[in-house]
Amino acid sequence: MADQQQSTRVASVSRTTNETDIQLTFQVDGMGISKIETDVPFLNHMLDLFTKHGQFDLNVTARGDIDIDDHHTVEDIGICLGQTLREALGDKKGIKRYASVFVPMDEALAQVVIDISNRPHFEYRAAYPSATVGSFSTELVHEFLWKFALEARITLHVIVHYGQNTHHMIEAVFKALARALDEAVTIDPRVQGVPSTKGVL
Repeated sequence: MADQQQSTRVASVSRTTNETDIQLTFQVDGMGISKIETDVPFLNHMLDLFTKHGQFDLNVTARGDIDIDDHHTVEDIGICLGQTLREALGDKKGIKRYASVFVPMDEALAQVVIDISNRPHFEYRAAYPSATVGSFSTELVHEFLWKFALEARITLHVIVHYGQNTHHMIEAVFKALARALDEAVTIDPRVQGVPSTKGVL
């Protein structure tokens, strides 16, 4: 499914269905460089800032049935990103594993808490003032994050504490996700082996 290079923690995946055609490469230890080409402009913006603020490298080319709506494209990119993260992390030896990050975006405040647990779970607390940002449906934020957490096999809690501008609130979520993920996957020299009393993640 994915091509992994352990030394640089990078993986690639291709996903082709009757609804979407996606090629995605994700590098954990990157420089914040993104090349993102999808049919969903708002998602492009969120993935770009996710890459920058997490210091990842991300290359995505995606085409989907946006004549129906953006749902399948957003969902499948979340699936592919989760799969590549899981593959890139390998056996997870030496990682910090946990992170909790608050990020403000003007009047909005978002919190993301992560456990690289190999137990997929997603909690989401967000109430947006508007149902769309431009043509982008805000319900797709949940869809993207849930499929990302499921495929990456991580525990992910996302809380938008408050905000008035829907764009700001969602942007705070993606920036907090980036920074929390960056911290959780960081190699800690104090950690011997896998950070679990089970001996495996």
